[in-house]
Amino acid sequence: MFKNNKIFKTMFAGRELIVETGKMCELSNGSCWVTYGETVVMTNVVASEKPREGIDFFPLAVDFEERLYSAGKIPGGFLKREGRPSEKAVLTSRVVDRPIRPLFPKDMRNDVCVVMTVLAVDPDCSPEIMGMIGSSIALSISDIPWNGPIGGISVGLVDGEIVLMPDAEQKAKSDLNLTVASGAKKVVMIEAGANEVSDETMIEAINKGHEEIVKCIIPFINDITAQIGKKKFEFISTEVDADLFSKISEMALEKIKYALDTDDKNIREERLKPLKDEIHEKFDPEYPEQAAIIDECIYKLQKQVVRRWLLDEGKRVDGRKLDEIRPLASEVGILPRVHGSGLFTRGQTQVLTVTTLGPVSDSQRIDGLDDEDSKRYMHHYNFPPYSVGEARTSRGPGRREIGHGALAERALEPVIPGVEDFPYAIRLVSEVLSSNGSTSQASICGSTLSLMDAGVPIKAPVAGISCGLVTEGERWMTMIDIQGVEDFFGDMDFKVGGTHKGITAIQMDLKVDGLTPEIIKEAIESTHKARIYILDEVMLKSIDKPRPTVNKYAPKMMNTKVPVDKIREVIGTGGKVIQKLCADYDVKIDIDEEGNVYICGSDLEKAAACIETIQAIVMVPEIGSIYKGKVVRVTGFGAFVEFAPGKEGMVHISELENRRVEKVEDICNLGDEIIVKIIKIDNQGKIGLSRKEALADIEKKKKENQN
Repeated sequence: MFKNNKIFKTMFAGRELIVETGKMCELSNGSCWVTYGETVVMTNVVASEKPREGIDFFPLAVDFEERLYSAGKIPGGFLKREGRPSEKAVLTSRVVDRPIRPLFPKDMRNDVCVVMTVLAVDPDCSPEIMGMIGSSIALSISDIPWNGPIGGISVGLVDGEIVLMPDAEQKAKSDLNLTVASGAKKVVMIEAGANEVSDETMIEAINKGHEEIVKCIIPFINDITAQIGKKKFEFISTEVDADLFSKISEMALEKIKYALDTDDKNIREERLKPLKDEIHEKFDPEYPEQAAIIDECIYKLQKQVVRRWLLDEGKRVDGRKLDEIRPLASEVGILPRVHGSGLFTRGQTQVLTVTTLGPVSDSQRIDGLDDEDSKRYMHHYNFPPYSVGEARTSRGPGRREIGHGALAERALEPVIPGVEDFPYAIRLVSEVLSSNGSTSQASICGSTLSLMDAGVPIKAPVAGISCGLVTEGERWMTMIDIQGVEDFFGDMDFKVGGTHKGITAIQMDLKVDGLTPEIIKEAIESTHKARIYILDEVMLKSIDKPRPTVNKYAPKMMNTKVPVDKIREVIGTGGKVIQKLCADYDVKIDIDEEGNVYICGSDLEKAAACIETIQAIVMVPEIGSIYKGKVVRVTGFGAFVEFAPGKEGMVHISELENRRVEKVEDICNLGDEIIVKIIKIDNQGKIGLSRKEALADIEKKKKENQN
């Protein structure tokens, strides 16, 4: 029945990779199922027959769709079905989008959709990498114009050894979470989170990932394409008219140079606006209904000027040297009442990050495909329209905002203290106040300042910086700390976050077909020097270490640990014990399944007293221990004393005093607090107490201390 069904197999990083085509989704331009271990990802690519009118960009949409059935889960919530994409799905879509986008024709305006659907998940085999490989295969065998293929791989660092496609156990121990995408000759995308990994180790890991892709994936996809690939369709090009571009260049080249030659984005826009109006006024009558083409010519002319300055003269629009960073400034503690705040300014890019501390129960719950079900440290990034001088309504975080927040979170995560050392949930919010390039890296710097201002004992300060690139044939050159116009007209945004010791995060965006190892090495080396400068000369001069205590407005947290088999005693029947503790000490208490207890309150003394009470609840009574207890019942033969929450024993009338006692009430009454000593515990766990022995022991210790 399925005459076009084909199955292809290869070995990739020690496991079999299986690709099946021609059986499902026959109406897509290209489709495949990729199986690796027991992970299965289906990828479909489709393109519109005609270009979308009225746009000046290539309309590519990339979606990574998680189906919770793939992990044997039923979605939470009332509807019990998948809703909006998870943050991880959005980030995966971006990771796949970035390496495939530069390989489409730049003058194509047909809509293209790439949809990766996760059908089954093996925890040891990454569905994200299979989605990237599946996208490359589906595009390669389709009739959609695309200059691939590319391949993807994940790389770890376990016990100092580089591991390709690490399994779940290796990922848990890895000091590196690196994703590399590359073609036959060059690396096209890098995404990394790392535990202060050295430059040399990072470069080696990137190269090893690239080598495995070149050896296994690229020839495999080329072979599939040779067997079943379709002929690429013809599309209507939107390339600008050469004569029109020449005329606009002749009229406006020198004026464009003048407009761009400033370090102030506002001045640049003020100069460009009347010039654009002047160009349209002259050429609109001659080229009716081609306003969009004229705008494209103006864009290309600006791009030509910026790139020629860089390549031919080593000149930047703001007059800086290629390795020179824009003016920097940093401040902390600029907001009252909040738990921590930091403001970082680089040129006309400015980011304010605010830290909020809360109980561990405020951690974010995750409903996704992997085993992670909560996140204690959260980083959110906001990019309002006013930050770029635009008058439009904010629509909430989009993919870019989610991606930039995740990058800053990844950069700082290795230095966040463990919950056992700092029992708080931590939320950072980076507000972009002004944007002229590299706001994500300014977020990293501002967040380090804010964390230290909040008294979070981070392991090391982290700074972020970006490196740009301009290429022309075999010629290339890099520049540090790119501003918006250099990012816009350049070929690369290579972002690196790290400490004095090493790299904690990398994100590389490209507009060309890839980077050579030499370019990657230079980018990493130049960003290393820049981030050390930013740390030492700016950030650490504002605040050189975390404040010794958390802000006075932050909740006070303490933690302790109880045996797992004693958790029930702390909670009590129907939660009575824990509710009483919360009420008595004015705290909030969270207990996890491992017996970790987190106390959150506004008064440290009350929190400490609560911990003492909890320890008393779970303690195992021992003969000879002395306690202060409360009389809870009086009988003719003795008094029952609660010496710890939920624990009581009896003081026989003969053990009340070191003399004969006629009535229990002569010594104590209901509700009185008395000192008692455990003198026996029978086989049934009943506890015998003595007041007279407790008093005798206390008196004896007093005399010993006096002597």
